Amino acid sequence: MTKMRAVDAIVQILEKEGATEAFGLPGAAINPLYSAMKAHGGIRHTLHRHVEGASHAADGYSRATGKIGLCLGTSGPAGTDMITGLYAAIADSIPMLCITGQAPTNVLHKEDFQAVDIESIAKPVTKYASTVLEPGLVPGTFAKAFQIMRSGRPGPALIDLPINVQMAEIDFDIDAYEPLPVLSPQATRGQAEKIVDLLLGGKKPMIIAGGGVINANASEQLVQLAEELNIPVSPTLMGWGVIPDDHRLQSGMVGIQTHTKYGNASFLESDVVLGLGNRWANRHTGALDTYRAGRKFIHVDIEATQIGRVFSPDLGIVSDAKAAIEAILDVVRERKAAGTVPDYSAWADECTARKSTGHRKTNFENIPIKPQRVYQEMNAAFGQDTTYVSTIGLSQIAGAQMLHVYQPRNWINAGQAGPLGWTGPAALGVVRGKPGQKVVALSGDYDFQFMIEELAVGAQFKLPYIHVVVNNSYLGLIRQSQRPFEMDYHVSLGFDNINSPETNGYGVDHVKVAEGLGCKAVRIEDPSQLAAGFAQASELAAEHQVPVVVEVILEKVTNIAMGAQLDAVNEFEDLAVGPDDAPTALVPLGVAATVGA
Repeated sequence: MTKMRAVDAIVQILEKEGATEAFGLPGAAINPLYSAMKAHGGIRHTLHRHVEGASHAADGYSRATGKIGLCLGTSGPAGTDMITGLYAAIADSIPMLCITGQAPTNVLHKEDFQAVDIESIAKPVTKYASTVLEPGLVPGTFAKAFQIMRSGRPGPALIDLPINVQMAEIDFDIDAYEPLPVLSPQATRGQAEKIVDLLLGGKKPMIIAGGGVINANASEQLVQLAEELNIPVSPTLMGWGVIPDDHRLQSGMVGIQTHTKYGNASFLESDVVLGLGNRWANRHTGALDTYRAGRKFIHVDIEATQIGRVFSPDLGIVSDAKAAIEAILDVVRERKAAGTVPDYSAWADECTARKSTGHRKTNFENIPIKPQRVYQEMNAAFGQDTTYVSTIGLSQIAGAQMLHVYQPRNWINAGQAGPLGWTGPAALGVVRGKPGQKVVALSGDYDFQFMIEELAVGAQFKLPYIHVVVNNSYLGLIRQSQRPFEMDYHVSLGFDNINSPETNGYGVDHVKVAEGLGCKAVRIEDPSQLAAGFAQASELAAEHQVPVVVEVILEKVTNIAMGAQLDAVNEFEDLAVGPDDAPTALVPLGVAATVGA
């Protein structure tokens, strides 16, 4: 055993646990930990402009890599700033560790400066939250946090460290420290046989693959299972990329917002559905009477309380997704060898053929630009290895309807929480986790403005990515949801910018803001210039190693397809429904001067 400060032990523990990527801001109450990181040298740190941004970056890093990102901050408001990040992480089962400084233990009850009970505040949005009151508890607390984050349904944790606890000396030997075992339920042979019995009892079986398959790193096994059975797979929003979009058995996403028309149509033809690592989220199912009608359901999830949470399946199995898939594969291969697996070729071919029908129009020539054209050009401009990052709004919904994803962890999305402002800082975390790879973020103008200062982080630390901002100067999703109230109330972001009259009433000059924060920017107003603009952005990112903003000026109003149930999605073919809901003309802003110049 060696005597050392608790913070020096913490840094050694972080390294041994494989958590070596940190995002945060130093401050008085957390400076001891920063001093230990500086002395150790094994933890890379990215300085953010907002602690919430740091939490989203740690989240993005965790999603992109499957490792545990770190978010660090001082006492008081730093911890409360992390809460939105923790909520986004726990909602989507993402392990992420937040570490906060705290006032000394002897003044925690005296309303000391920036002393807040962050443990109590964080508990509802973490799997584990603890204020460490005794220095000797530090190693065990961190070991427990890592075990809890990784076991069962993954999720985030927060550890709060009073400054006197950080500075206290403890006896510690890193060679005697070992990460605690990860505890995850494993499907048995008997359970796998039950799953296969029910699945093969149908004439048109289908797999719904959720984010749990990606968390379990089981994408390869999932594709093997689909191919062995020759049955279609529909990824959820969080499972997108688990099977390549161009695989013949990828049948399209199902949902009432993020979906494909052919995905919904194929699902409605199915009669047995195997859900793997999914939550039956409401944006996926829509009205449950439509979703459930005429089909049986098997639900496999790592968390026991997820089984039956939304509806009771015909068969529920608690298991890690990879363990379940491997057990199912063993049974399926044995039965194929025995000749007892039905031939699903006709059903699979039907779903494959359906993928060539019912596509929404994207090749619009309109000025201002229609958003559908943007996604068409993104598919053409960015390769199959591109990682997309997005969070909320009509931009995300339309992107999920029209973009293509080909690999697991190449669609990074705060799916359940959907916090505005998440996209930019999360993209920085993704770049840290995927150095040298193409990362493309997608935001509406409001999401982009929420944490726009985080662009400076990318400029300072040379974190290049392309941020596509589809700017209609509107809270588009909220405006669309106001339609039943026959109002258009406080959802317009437009104003006459006295410093940038060329924005023509669209308000914020995103190009100037991005450039002022040390980044590059391109503005596009003509759809014929989208390809050139994306190519220019890629060149600028490669040359300067900074974020590059591509602002696309859209028509102010476009309603994106959505509905309340799978068989009644409103395609909004008639876009103009009233004086407040009509497409608004815009004088072009001089494309030639900003694209290819």
